[in-house]
Amino acid sequence: MNAAAQRILTINGGSSSIKFAVFDPTDLSRRELHGSIERIGLPGTLFVAKGPLPDDNFFRSIEVADHSAAAAALTDFITDRLGQGNLAAIGHRVVHGGPTYSAPQRIDAEMIAKLGALSAFDPEHLPEELRLIEAFHKRFPDVPQLACFDTAFHHDLPRVAQLLPIPRRYEGLGVRRYGFHGLSYTFLMEKLSELAGPKAARRRIVLAHLGNGASLAAVHDGKSVDTSMSFTPTAGVPMGTRSGDLDPGLAGYLAHLENMSSEQFSEMANSHSGLLGISETSSDMRVLLDNEAHDGRAAEAVALFCYEVKKRIGAFAAALGGLDTLVFAGGIGENAPSVRARVCDGLGFLGIDLDAARNNRTAEVISSETGRVKVRVIHTDEERVIAQAVTHLLASAGEPKGS
Repeated sequence: MNAAAQRILTINGGSSSIKFAVFDPTDLSRRELHGSIERIGLPGTLFVAKGPLPDDNFFRSIEVADHSAAAAALTDFITDRLGQGNLAAIGHRVVHGGPTYSAPQRIDAEMIAKLGALSAFDPEHLPEELRLIEAFHKRFPDVPQLACFDTAFHHDLPRVAQLLPIPRRYEGLGVRRYGFHGLSYTFLMEKLSELAGPKAARRRIVLAHLGNGASLAAVHDGKSVDTSMSFTPTAGVPMGTRSGDLDPGLAGYLAHLENMSSEQFSEMANSHSGLLGISETSSDMRVLLDNEAHDGRAAEAVALFCYEVKKRIGAFAAALGGLDTLVFAGGIGENAPSVRARVCDGLGFLGIDLDAARNNRTAEVISSETGRVKVRVIHTDEERVIAQAVTHLLASAGEPKGS
């Protein structure tokens, strides 16, 4: 197959999932094939795919114990669908770039070693992402792989937003606010410029990426000014299973009360907290909204999530000196009108006023005509950002071959 017919594969690995998409590099406006493997390492692992052919569309259970086994199932599918020699490149979302990486780059042995050393920065994601990179290298050894870093959007945060109030010597070890969801925020800013014009995209903006992982970013003049996540993606607002911000004294208290180790504390904060911890039933906002009328724990989980997001919008409006645009994105932000309404309720003093009918039908603009702040819902697309970066890197490098 000639170069024009080759495809770009994007891989978005999470702590218990792998999302993938296949793009024609000559037309990145649509995905030719996409899907995911969900609940990796848990009962009921699902492989979902959607594409133009009947065999590309399925929703089936598979048995995989870890990301390596899931990657094997995915590479089998990709090889069967595209053939061994029809990939131009593979682009990976890498959650943490640490202090070293701030732009998309070709993956090589040096990067693998440095990312391995950074694994302690984000033990929930980086080790699994490295296993995915290795698995795809073994199956497609001659296909270049490229890394797109979720921290890159926030790399040049103002100094005051980067600093963490702990002894200064730790900054020399790379301890600072990094921020995440950068690929999503990159897409949202590009889309906002397209929808509202470049001038609007350079004003005072709060982006709310609300999903199983949730964060907010304050953006001015197109640059990140502050963001809710910090050194790791655990910080910020409550999420599906992550706690968000916690009093650091809690670690010592639980160590005394339950002899909880630091590893156990991390497991609790990342995998058993947030919506799941408060509700004691589910990390899925859809389930909690369905149950809140008859389950007080579910209602409290929803209320806490909306309250914390609302507080962060207020704080970021203060950091920006006002607010011109609020954007909702992510699985919750795009699909839960009642959550958007609750988050915005009481923010009239900032100029936020939702139009109930527009919000309920998830219109592109959900603010009222009289609201000073334009409130939008934008479907985010991290995979397209990865594909764009890969296409650019391939073009600038003369379409390198080999790995």
